[in-house]
Amino acid sequence: MRNYIIAILVMAGLATACTSGNKSEGESGTESKGEVNIYTHRHYESDQQLFKKFEEETGIKVNVVNANADELIQKMQLEGENSPADVLITVDAGRLSRAKTSGLLQPITSAKLDSVIPAHLKDKDKHWFGLTYRARVIAYDPNKVNPEEVKTYADLTDPKWKGEVLIRSSFNTYNQSLLASIIAHEGEEGALEWAKGMVTNFAREPKGADRDQVKALAAGQGSLAVLNTYYVGKMLNSDNPEEVKAGEFIKLIFPNQEGRGTHINVSGAGVAKYAPNKENAVAFIEFLASAEAQEIFAKANFEYPANPAVEWADLLQSWGEFKTDTLDLSKLGEYNGTAVRVFDQAGWK
Repeated sequence: MRNYIIAILVMAGLATACTSGNKSEGESGTESKGEVNIYTHRHYESDQQLFKKFEEETGIKVNVVNANADELIQKMQLEGENSPADVLITVDAGRLSRAKTSGLLQPITSAKLDSVIPAHLKDKDKHWFGLTYRARVIAYDPNKVNPEEVKTYADLTDPKWKGEVLIRSSFNTYNQSLLASIIAHEGEEGALEWAKGMVTNFAREPKGADRDQVKALAAGQGSLAVLNTYYVGKMLNSDNPEEVKAGEFIKLIFPNQEGRGTHINVSGAGVAKYAPNKENAVAFIEFLASAEAQEIFAKANFEYPANPAVEWADLLQSWGEFKTDTLDLSKLGEYNGTAVRVFDQAGWK
């Protein structure tokens, strides 16, 4: 733990050097117009392309600090009022909600964002806005599974699938958010019943990332797997022939189409509470929500654009339209702690 804290402090020192502004200037109302400091969990080439495009179109310099979400949140907490962060970008509404409840974000007023980002993809108090979303779907082995037999997440707990279900560990934020959504809809008791049923049907002890579940499915280690759509797109367009082969082998089911819809989660952005360049931060998020930027997100990274006016990538269109769960995504953060406890009670490692 001591080494971890030291590493965070070192990161804080490095990040402070990324901005030439200072907090006293921001508090006195003299904001720098020349830069914006981005703390981001995302690490995709498409994002770098967008940062460069924003610089070219606005003349505002983009300074970037990359780290995982938990490190960035702790970093902002350690920096406090002296944080140079203007914008926090991360994956998972639960993390965005945690940043909000930790007092790290501020509400913003933006007619542009209000008009292009649907209500269910943004914080109701406007502390953060979704930029893209991914669906958490069920993949299956077409040689073993009739898709008519698996139409909901609950169907994965049917005894007929004992020893056939592949999924990541309970430590994974995507699984925590999925279970949080089940808690929001069905209550803690219903969520516990589902989690216990999943544990009973595991093909193996949960391990690996979503791509590993696809590979295991293609290798015959199970019949069904739970994963995010984005990873399938990445595998199908990978330079690794084995990943392409595995991605081509599986088929996808979008669960709960006759009910509440398929669970989704977002990548999103919020303005830091002590942003020294607030005006630039708002302009930056507005740019990422624009049709121009959203099209790059959609086509380069196989994510669904939050802006409904933007066309999906061809691959996503080939999977078809689907009904999404429009649950208030702040619930994913609100019920995260309960989800972790339920996983423990169910014996989901």
